[in-house]
Amino acid sequence: MVSCAGLLLFVHPKGEMMTVRKLYKVIFASQGKVYEIYARHVQQADIYGFVEIEEILFGEKSTLLVDPSEEQLKNEFNGVTRSYIPFHAVIRIDEVEKEGRGKILQLASGENITQLPHPILNRKNDPEK
Repeated sequence: MVSCAGLLLFVHPKGEMMTVRKLYKVIFASQGKVYEIYARHVQQADIYGFVEIEEILFGEKSTLLVDPSEEQLKNEFNGVTRSYIPFHAVIRIDEVEKEGRGKILQLASGENITQLPHPILNRKNDPEK
C-alpha cells in the first residue's frame, strides 16, 4: 500500500494495482443545525482556525427516491468548490470506506452541542503585554 496525493495504491492479490481514493465524513454544527457531509479532501486551511473541505460528494442520483435533507444539502452547497469550517464548529471527522447519505439535522429545542472552547485573542487585555 502506497499513499500519494489523497490516493491509496493497493496491490491486488493477482498483482494488479488498484487505486482507492480517500473519503471523509465531516460532521459540524452551523446556525442551529448539524451537517453531515462526505468529501474527498479535508485539511487544515491556510486561514488560521479553519478546516478546508473540497470535493463535497452527494449520494447516488436516483429518480425514484428523493431524500429532502440531501436535496437541501445539495442546494446549500451547489456551486461550492471549497468550504472553510471553523475548528470550533467541527464535531467529528472520520476517514471512511463507503460514502453515505449527507444530511442536515435541525437541533430540537433544548438540545445543545458542546463545541470546543476557543480563546478570544485581545491584545489590549493581555496581562503579559
